[in-house]
Amino acid sequence: MVTEQTVSFEDFRNQWLEDIQSGSPSTVELGRRFAHKLLIQWLDIESASDDLVYCDGSGDGGIDIAYLDRGERGDTGEGEEESAVGHTWYIVQSKYGKAFHGTTTLLEESQKVIESLDGRRPKLSSLAEGLLERLSNFRKQASDRDRIRLVFATELPLSEEEKQVLKDVRAMGRERLGPIFDVESISIETVYRRTLEELVTGKDRIRVPIKANMVKSGEDVLVGTVTLIDLFEFLKAYRDRTEDLDQLYERNVRRFLGGRGKINKGIQETLRNAPERFGLYNNGITIVVTNFVLNGNGNIELIEPFVVNGCQTTKTIWEICYEKLEAGGTGTSPELEEWRKRAGEGVVITKIVRVGDNGEELERAITRYTNSQNAVREKDFLALTTDFKRWASLMSERYEVFLERQRGGWDSRRALQKQRPDIKKFTKAANAFDLLKVYGSGWLGEAGTAFGKNGPFVPNGAIFKKIMEPVDGEDESFGVDDLYAAYQLQCAADKLDFGRGAAKITRKQTKFLFYMIVIDLLKDVMTRAEIAATRKNCTRALLKLFDGNHESAAQALPDAATEVVDGYLTSGTDNCVFDEPAYKNTFNHDLNAFLKWEKLGKTEEDCPRFRNLLAVNKVAMGQKVGGQPSMRETIRTAIAS
Repeated sequence: MVTEQTVSFEDFRNQWLEDIQSGSPSTVELGRRFAHKLLIQWLDIESASDDLVYCDGSGDGGIDIAYLDRGERGDTGEGEEESAVGHTWYIVQSKYGKAFHGTTTLLEESQKVIESLDGRRPKLSSLAEGLLERLSNFRKQASDRDRIRLVFATELPLSEEEKQVLKDVRAMGRERLGPIFDVESISIETVYRRTLEELVTGKDRIRVPIKANMVKSGEDVLVGTVTLIDLFEFLKAYRDRTEDLDQLYERNVRRFLGGRGKINKGIQETLRNAPERFGLYNNGITIVVTNFVLNGNGNIELIEPFVVNGCQTTKTIWEICYEKLEAGGTGTSPELEEWRKRAGEGVVITKIVRVGDNGEELERAITRYTNSQNAVREKDFLALTTDFKRWASLMSERYEVFLERQRGGWDSRRALQKQRPDIKKFTKAANAFDLLKVYGSGWLGEAGTAFGKNGPFVPNGAIFKKIMEPVDGEDESFGVDDLYAAYQLQCAADKLDFGRGAAKITRKQTKFLFYMIVIDLLKDVMTRAEIAATRKNCTRALLKLFDGNHESAAQALPDAATEVVDGYLTSGTDNCVFDEPAYKNTFNHDLNAFLKWEKLGKTEEDCPRFRNLLAVNKVAMGQKVGGQPSMRETIRTAIAS
């Protein structure tokens, strides 16, 4: 079967840049668009995230875009300790097209940013000053888990010479700002590699050397040990090759959880105080590869390696070794030399498994069973099952919508459509994770949580579980019809210009609130029509409403919800958000924080002004105007047809 994975990098890049270049934007706007798209796809964040800060322009201090990753915690379940994840500020320098002049650009722009972070650049814009004030406070209260990462966003990967310059920048930044500072680069190829599960030709495949003491166990398994120093060298080589160490964990069930959890804290302690005993205390790691080549003397070339068990182990080794071995300095330290010697004696038990070019099922099974001894619950593995693939196929067959499972997939698909005139042409697309948040905020009423957090919506998250489990006495669980109904609701919000770039200030931060209101108003219509307001019935009602045969009703419901949003966010109205007791007393007039409240809009006690405004609008929906059917009757007729 032809899939989006067969597209070449060149075609992917051309398609990816099409949105950036459309409309004859200015040079500044080109750079902003480029950095924005690359950043949100690389980190897989929402384009309207409130933690994205734009500074590009005069007096920007060398910062085009900044993003605060708050390192959300996942729901670990009862009896399991939550592992804390550090916070990271990503400081992005956009170097698109002619703005990039190789090593000179890297050095000059790095110095500019480091001076800004160190408070040595005057005459900054108000936007940059506000951001740098936040960054200054961040540094004052940062723990050893927190980071500031300078990221160069380029069209093509850096050359070996340019990568070497980044090492010099890293040393310079750490000397001025301390170990909190790091630097890396991303390019369109970074997103391409993450998006595509297979590379087009063998010569393009990632090949990384590792030095290890291994023996064969059958034809496809190597078992043995790797010293801590050699594993660190492998991780460095992988990052240099791909520009993105996290890509090594793309096939794992979860990413690095940080250093406060009991297990990771223990790994850190052993590495710091008794690295030579590491192999005695740690269960080891599993790496799956497309192929491996034994080159003799313990040198092995790994082709397309992925760590499927041992993310916590390898990332902790990376953090500690980087801290101790990459600090810079031309002298010697007896203490560090002694630690290096002991670390060279410490080993990591390692299993390398060859799965071949088409080893997806085997790889999934290895990931499942090698993680079974950890506190990873069954829901963590949902990303490894076929559910989303099946839904993507059904979205295509039933609704002609391309379901993007990973950001960048839609660019890849569009490039393939141009390349292959014989395949199915999609004109509509939606991101699967975004639709889960639409559904959660609408059907479950979790608008505040959807606006404020991602963690509850990922596999094993509290809201994700609620979405996937059948309710309302129905046997049928969440499925493709629910995804499509969420997509239709998302389209309705887009038509009404909800989101960060909205022209009306009342609609900039209220997209998820809009989803919640639409479903709440719909449930009221259903209840009055004696239709059980279950989740599945809400899905069926929306699908009827937006099926193209009920234009008036399809417009009436979103318009009614928009009226509630606009009224609620307008100061001086009878039931505005600025008069909510919680807004004034609990959130100290912080609208952003209030709209991210998990109790937003849920009860009369928590949000009395909102609930009263909603009740008033429900009554208004039942009133006839000029002898025409009421809005409620129009909607009822459509959903009951």
